[in-house]
Amino acid sequence: MKKKTAATLLLILSVILVIAGCGNANNSTNTENNAGGNKSTNSAASATEAPKEAEAVSGASVASYTPLDQLKDSYDIIIVGAGGAGMTAALEAKAKGLSPVIFEKMPVAGGNTTKSSSGMNASETKFQKEQGIEDKNDLFYEQTLKGGHDTNNTEMLRFFVDNSAAAVDWLDSIGIRLNNITITGGMNEKRTHRPEDGSAIGQYLVKGLVQNVQEQGIPLFVNADVKEITQQDGKAGGVKVLFNQADEKTITGKAVVVTTGGFGSNMDMITEVRPDLEGYVTTNQIGSTGDGIKMILALGGTTVDMDQIQVHPTVQQEKSYLIGEAVRGEGGLLVSNEGTRFTNELDTRDKVTAAINTLPEKAAYLVFDSGVKSRVKAIEQYEKMGFVISGDSVQALAEAMEVPADKLQATVDTWNAAVAGKQDAEFGRKTGMDNDLSAGPFYAIKIAPGIHYTMGGVKINTNTEVLDKDGQPIAGLFAAGEVTGGLHGENRIGGNSVAEIIIFGRQAGIKSAEYVQAQ
Repeated sequence: MKKKTAATLLLILSVILVIAGCGNANNSTNTENNAGGNKSTNSAASATEAPKEAEAVSGASVASYTPLDQLKDSYDIIIVGAGGAGMTAALEAKAKGLSPVIFEKMPVAGGNTTKSSSGMNASETKFQKEQGIEDKNDLFYEQTLKGGHDTNNTEMLRFFVDNSAAAVDWLDSIGIRLNNITITGGMNEKRTHRPEDGSAIGQYLVKGLVQNVQEQGIPLFVNADVKEITQQDGKAGGVKVLFNQADEKTITGKAVVVTTGGFGSNMDMITEVRPDLEGYVTTNQIGSTGDGIKMILALGGTTVDMDQIQVHPTVQQEKSYLIGEAVRGEGGLLVSNEGTRFTNELDTRDKVTAAINTLPEKAAYLVFDSGVKSRVKAIEQYEKMGFVISGDSVQALAEAMEVPADKLQATVDTWNAAVAGKQDAEFGRKTGMDNDLSAGPFYAIKIAPGIHYTMGGVKINTNTEVLDKDGQPIAGLFAAGEVTGGLHGENRIGGNSVAEIIIFGRQAGIKSAEYVQAQ
């Protein structure tokens, strides 16, 4: 009965995507998980304004997935999950002359990558230099370590920051340009790279990666639910895949790369390690259920930091939709129901979340003006989804928000004076102060915290080799992205997850290819 129910659910979701006009999918969550049945169920979905059900599984843009009749019995490298890390790994493995395949359990590629909003952090990049932004890898390292409360895996972190600029260059080399730079909480320099028009990075990144995967002729199967990683002679040697929740096949390979994302949509796993988070909404796509972690544990892998689960401070609650940090990075304020500020908006996510949770209502408003709206294109999507309150003046906005108009006006006036003097006497904010809030109309979005990211996952080394309990690599098994743990420590800095999937996704593709070639 469970298989029938799952199959019916996937069929309904696929139909919804088609009805929604999603044949070219959209994307922000993870291009990581699906492989497909026949030519019709595997042909792409494209969704720009998909309903909630469709959005939950939305993925690749302009995607045409590989039909099941083209499935082979064996590939050089099997990649489990078609999110940013999985597609990046596939492209690098292909560049090494090998034949990778991608299996994605959802009806479309993209996964949580599609839902990424703010951007990709990187230091000492060519785009920073072109724009006169001074930055150093050491600063990026120090600020990320501080943000993670000095609990990050320092070897992983060092590799991460030192390879961040090369990751931006690599994306640029395949037509994915991130030259619009802003700032996120916990950072002191502008290093959050976005698409040129300032739009949310997720859909743009997924669309570009899917296009490159297609151009390189890499097979990408959706509705392909990998249930088990097989071993031969102690080495990862294949997978068991359930296609369309009906047809199970065993596919062999010389290496397996796991890029299935985290477990942010698996409330059983979450509450097992963090019972205090029961009842929170989650921003994760429905496929983020920890499958890869479970499969790796079955092979003798181990985990780290599983109880470190990030709650994002700014989530629209009715639709569990993340409101990107770029809104605050470009000058937005957080105000209470009293119309007053209560924290440094660009402090680390854990601290901003804690500040919101101290309010009687445990919710707040994100307030911004037309200037911020023009610099953060994602706001257009928030408007389409009905999240945005507006007013021609601050007083009109206050009335629409049902907060004291005099207090909100005083809050905005005080903030504008702080921007002019480059000093926030109230809360010591030092970043995101390039522009005041004086360009009407004015806007607000009601937000509260929501489960956003699982910092914990399986242990890997800087070669992305999966480690066992003794710290030794499991032969032929690699992993990258949110399925892994250790990099972020106890708190992830906004913009670092996109950097992680590209930096370590590239490494997984390169190192798995080297492993296969050495056999």
